[in-house]
Amino acid sequence: MKSFKSIYPFNQTAIAEYKLMGDAEIDEALSGSEKMFPHWSRQPFEKRAEILKRVATLLLERKESLARLITNEMGKVLQEAVAEVEKCALGCNYYAENAQRFLQDEIIKTGYKKSFVACGPIGAVLAIMPWNFPFWQVFRFAAPTLMAGNVALLKHAPNVCGCSLAIQQLFEEAGAEPGVFQSLIADTDVTEKILSSRIVQAVSLTGSERAGSSVAAIASAHVKKSVLELGGSDAFIVLADADVQKAAETAVASRMQNAGQSCIAAKRFLVVEEALDDFTAAVKEKIKKLKQGDPFHAATTTGPMARLDLAEKLYMQMQASAAKGAQVVLGGRMEGCNYQPALLLNVQPGMPAFDEETFGPLFSMIKVKDEAEAMAMANNSRYGLGGNIWTKDLEKAVALAKKLNSGSVFINSMVKSEPALPFGGIKKSGYGRELGKHGIMEFVNVKTVTVSD
Repeated sequence: MKSFKSIYPFNQTAIAEYKLMGDAEIDEALSGSEKMFPHWSRQPFEKRAEILKRVATLLLERKESLARLITNEMGKVLQEAVAEVEKCALGCNYYAENAQRFLQDEIIKTGYKKSFVACGPIGAVLAIMPWNFPFWQVFRFAAPTLMAGNVALLKHAPNVCGCSLAIQQLFEEAGAEPGVFQSLIADTDVTEKILSSRIVQAVSLTGSERAGSSVAAIASAHVKKSVLELGGSDAFIVLADADVQKAAETAVASRMQNAGQSCIAAKRFLVVEEALDDFTAAVKEKIKKLKQGDPFHAATTTGPMARLDLAEKLYMQMQASAAKGAQVVLGGRMEGCNYQPALLLNVQPGMPAFDEETFGPLFSMIKVKDEAEAMAMANNSRYGLGGNIWTKDLEKAVALAKKLNSGSVFINSMVKSEPALPFGGIKKSGYGRELGKHGIMEFVNVKTVTVSD
């Protein structure tokens, strides 16, 4: 029987093995979702909220042990893993407190005696989730989906099966009956079987551009809703009047979060020439102060990349960019999954460091003449997830933000996902939104009702 192995990235030690579910077990899970949906969808918001709040309580009570599980499976620095678990509790409480208000009937004045829009659940929703934020990615899907009255199926990344099963256990211990939230330990080749089932009504995927394209094609073939949150190559624009030290501090924090393995990490640093030398020097000094090593050690700021193949891909992107004229002025050495943070200068369009998503600790410094060129360079990307603008002229920044082709723009601060704010991208970064009111509206039936005499 085929299985997934969980490997500790820091030293490549195998720590657990998980047997893949067979066809009969997949069918049983799907059947469980179908049987549970009518019951769960009839539960009042108060009942669903009670369970979500219990989940939040359990997350906080067990944050240390759950964080250790995250770090063991994908290498995230322990303190970052703790913060991730805490954020999941925040997301659960947010939707427990706001879902009913978001989904209340909307009265619309028309020529009818009464007309309104009602929002109801649609059934079983499949989530295909990545390894880089193995708890938060799941909870930002699950909290709104379940509060809307849907039931959830999770197909998580192969290297975080322990996290997947732990999340299901949390829901069950909090009082969610079997079938409300189920983890499927299944390989990619059964995705089509699951998604094509008449029981599954929609899919949410966070992952690569290639995975998103494949899943969207399957969903489309079966006329099912899909939400895709894919890659990013976020622009970090530094104008001449920016606070260079604060911008550099944020740049390093953004790029190095989760060892650079974040879709919304700043990846392309577009700096006007007047600020370039000072900004580059400040970034370089801050990179040098990072402490790479065992992610369980308190002094470590940068852990390993999650898998060896990911580190090798990043190294090849760096080398290919250097072959086209980029200068590697700091870092870039590999030792297993441990990838020394690298700083590249003179990055230009046509290089992998500019054109592709670099999913790891690689800083791509790009000189621009002025804000006009910065905006043109920023929008010269097939991605459009997030972006930063740094300037003391806030009125100008807001005007530029409206011209930046991305799903979010953060002015003088780091791009983050937060429960109250819609999150998602455009172009090859995907479509649809998670979080906020917009996130819960993705998987509901928006029903028009009219009343006449």
